Amino acid sequence: MRILLSRITAALVFYKLKRRMALLTALFAFLYHLPQVYKWLLKPYYIASLFMSVAFLLVRKTPGICEHLSTQREDGNSCDFDWREVEILMFLSAIVMMKNRRAITIEQHLGNIILFCKVANVILFFRLDIRLGLLYLTLCIVSLMTCKPPIYMGPEYIKYFSDKTIDDELEKDNRVTWIVEFFANWSPECQSFASVYADLSLKYNCAGLKFGKVDIGRYSEVAKKYRVSTSPLSKQLPSLVLFQGGKEIMRRPQVDKKGRAVSWTFTEENIIREFNLNELYQKSKKLGKTKGEKFERPSESVFAPVPEEEEPEAETITAMDTESKKDK
Repeated sequence: MRILLSRITAALVFYKLKRRMALLTALFAFLYHLPQVYKWLLKPYYIASLFMSVAFLLVRKTPGICEHLSTQREDGNSCDFDWREVEILMFLSAIVMMKNRRAITIEQHLGNIILFCKVANVILFFRLDIRLGLLYLTLCIVSLMTCKPPIYMGPEYIKYFSDKTIDDELEKDNRVTWIVEFFANWSPECQSFASVYADLSLKYNCAGLKFGKVDIGRYSEVAKKYRVSTSPLSKQLPSLVLFQGGKEIMRRPQVDKKGRAVSWTFTEENIIREFNLNELYQKSKKLGKTKGEKFERPSESVFAPVPEEEEPEAETITAMDTESKKDK
């Protein structure tokens, strides 16, 4: 019995130490990246968004202003939230938690928080005073037009296509496999995915495997040709398409019969697994060693080709007619 108790005690002590080490590791990692976080958050977009997100809180809690506001509290304290405002804020917190379950980057987490905080502020201000609601809505529109989210400017091995270069580049060398992202600058999902796609290009770019991007918000003809919808309702942005020999092999997300994208999370792990990047990279990097040799089309592909509808071949029908004549 004593031995069992001692083992349980030792296991509990080990668990507590392990948990503390995990917390310390996370704390040290945060402190190490703290200068970069400060530099990132001090951009005009995040400063303006932070102010807009806490605007109602500041108005409701600031002495000298809150005394002149209306309230539904029984004690008449206009400098504190009433029960309806607390209900709205709790509902907002639940929505943010649900949306952030699918977020994969810090930008997506912050984007969801900022978006729903602004929506809650609009509702709260209009409920408090229609004049304050119109003023806040005007400020939101002005900040949206003047302060745009920062674009990813880090290192990457990505070639940017236009409507005139994409076809020639994809068909230029049949030995090269291309992974192309179809994106739009106005899409928050595309902006959040930019850093993930850049990291993949740094890890897997080689002579036989290349990464490209094309802005279908700018080149609408490319969107039509490659069947990628730019409508926000279709949820097809961003779309990743793999090309081998100039032909599409696979894409994510897939599209159903109604033209809507099948739900898929753009994490680095999902992309590596679905596109089989590790095996594809090992086969593609050999191309750099054999570029001087005579080109032969690879006999095997990592992926099965996209099935296409085939018409009955005339040669097969002719052969069947010949055999029937011989039998006669």
